[in-house]
Amino acid sequence: MNKSELIEAIAASADIPKAAAGRALDAMVETVSDSLKKGDSVALVGFGTFSVKERAARTGRNPQTGQTIEISAAKVPTFKAGKALKDSVN
Repeated sequence: MNKSELIEAIAASADIPKAAAGRALDAMVETVSDSLKKGDSVALVGFGTFSVKERAARTGRNPQTGQTIEISAAKVPTFKAGKALKDSVN
């Protein structure tokens, strides 16, 4: 499912226009992104938790040349599915 299909599904489920569903989805994504930038996590009970994890610096290898390279530390967004989501998939 891509973004436009998700917007159509939201609009049909909530009985709202597609434009409103699109704005709601964009606002949700922006709000989650802003919270993660601040270092906060976003927990949606039954769905899951969005959070940021620190990835340490490490040494890697260029697959073309075999030369070792330094990979810098980074903050990585993560998602952990909640129990209700896991149960609905299985």
